[in-house]
Amino acid sequence: MQALADTTEPSAPRVLDDLLLHRLWRALRPGSKLAACIVEERHGITHREWGLVGMLAQIGEIRPSELSERMKLDRVRTSRALRGLFDKALVERRQDTDDRREVHVQLSAAGRQLYEDVFPRIADLNTGLLDGLDERHHDVLLECLRRVELRSQELNAQDIVPEKADRRAGGTRRHWPRNANLT
Repeated sequence: MQALADTTEPSAPRVLDDLLLHRLWRALRPGSKLAACIVEERHGITHREWGLVGMLAQIGEIRPSELSERMKLDRVRTSRALRGLFDKALVERRQDTDDRREVHVQLSAAGRQLYEDVFPRIADLNTGLLDGLDERHHDVLLECLRRVELRSQELNAQDIVPEKADRRAGGTRRHWPRNANLT
């Protein structure tokens, strides 16, 4: 296993392991894989659908657009995931009585049961991931994550990256021709 780079100077990354986003991804990926196995293999829902189930369990009935904002997902992905949950009878839709164009979603009885079955397992996984930290380090980690999340939101609001990811228009395929000879 490769030794991790010295990260004492976070403002001057020199190698991949000095990059915060890369390190967070490396820390997140194995645990996320375990969580995905719980929800996908055992319960037949995707990781994104599980996130929506969890949020709906917390907040109850909500408009899909508000749900996408809370989840920090675009509306198309939220709509797709909600459609999948509706098809699995885990979510119910209700048309607004005042504005027939508005729809509200909430967990069905089956969706609430799924949440009650899955959440304890995900919570145990979370506890296991944090097992190596004492209470002081746990609190510091959560505070640092909160600050990084806030800073990410600030940078997104400032629109500091002019490039836009447009996977529907071919994403990286636009830059690399098929069968490109790179020699």
